[in-house]
Amino acid sequence: MNIVAIETATPACAVGVRTAAGAEVTRVVDDGRRHTEALTPALHDVLEEVALRPRDIERVVVDRGPGLFTGLRVGIATAIALSQALGCELVGVTSLEMLAGGAFASGVRGTLVACVDGRRGEIFTQSFTLDTEVDPLDVARVTTAHEAVAMWQTKGTPVTFTGDGVERYRGDFDHLGFSTIFDQIVPSLHAALSLGALRSPDAVVTPLYLREADAVANFTTRERPQ
Repeated sequence: MNIVAIETATPACAVGVRTAAGAEVTRVVDDGRRHTEALTPALHDVLEEVALRPRDIERVVVDRGPGLFTGLRVGIATAIALSQALGCELVGVTSLEMLAGGAFASGVRGTLVACVDGRRGEIFTQSFTLDTEVDPLDVARVTTAHEAVAMWQTKGTPVTFTGDGVERYRGDFDHLGFSTIFDQIVPSLHAALSLGALRSPDAVVTPLYLREADAVANFTTRERPQ
């Protein structure tokens, strides 16, 4: 299956493609929150690199958040437009499971906490167990770096933290003695492609907003034609 993945939930804009023959290209093309300008040319470039035409795309995978509101709008709108124009399947994945999948693919095992910078002094976070596969331990939520560290300090068990939320508040996480930090700023496109290949297509991809101010913003999610 020829699959394209789109990541715009963080300040970075990243794209990836995996061909039916197994070739894979992933690329972070911008980290200045210029998603609208960077995304379409990047998709063209990665498709050209693996000698695919747009009509060869069979599935589009998109990060549906949590993350930055404007970036989510760009990525999801682009993914929906591609699926409608090309008649291909659409799959939504979350930024947090992409981070967990990226850590797993790099050999991290045990308990992992994925953290996406939510701005406003907050992070979006979710815990996973990384063993023979990646399994969620809880649901995604909004918290602060200080609160997240305090919770794991109370638990007193080894844990790995990853994501741009960790990098933003590195000083808080460095104080947790029994923790490890896995440096990973951009949610993994490799994980998105792998997850997207395994999941059933979605009729609707909805942004994962974890704050009321985001959830009530004026963004309408459209259904992909059946």
